Amino acid sequence: MFEYIHNSQEDYLQGSKGIRSQETLHLITSNSLYPPFPNDTDSLVLGMGCFWGAEKLFYKLNGIYVTAVGYSGGVTTNPSYEQVCTGKTGHAEVVLIVFYPQIITLNELLKIFWENHDPTQLNKQGNDVGTQYRSLLTYKNMDEKLLMEKSYTTYNSAITKIKKSEIKTEIVERSDFYYAEQYHQQYLIKNPYGYCNHGFNGVTCVF
Repeated sequence: MFEYIHNSQEDYLQGSKGIRSQETLHLITSNSLYPPFPNDTDSLVLGMGCFWGAEKLFYKLNGIYVTAVGYSGGVTTNPSYEQVCTGKTGHAEVVLIVFYPQIITLNELLKIFWENHDPTQLNKQGNDVGTQYRSLLTYKNMDEKLLMEKSYTTYNSAITKIKKSEIKTEIVERSDFYYAEQYHQQYLIKNPYGYCNHGFNGVTCVF
């Protein structure tokens, strides 16, 4: 089973692992970034390139309990941002989205995912190049996998007609989620003029 693992830079240098008591609250939702989350919520972890702009797409939506940025999909335990940027950890920059499925559905979140980055780019989004910026969807169970694959197939057909290139998004089983350093959380709220290359890519997702 996957874990939510909080690591500060100090934690990594000490080689520690595990969730520590945290009081940090999300700047938009005012909810804790860290579990336990309410029993009536679900969660999704995805990668769309730089996690600053990707997180911003989701945290103001109705039905979102909390979002957090982090690293997942690789092999290095307790990675730091600097390590992930080398491309040698296997991790991608990702967003954890904790949501109320009775208010906002996984289908709706996938629509936002597909429409707001360029999934036809391999290991690249905008000015960001490297495997850590790959397009990534992760599933927890077979139902989620089948839904993601359905959305992939449908959207690939639509976007290929426009981009003349097929989707490069990976759909993989969810692995451990490592929280990014505090300064990355809700980065574009703290730095409103910070770098963000996310927005509508011109191709509507219907599935």
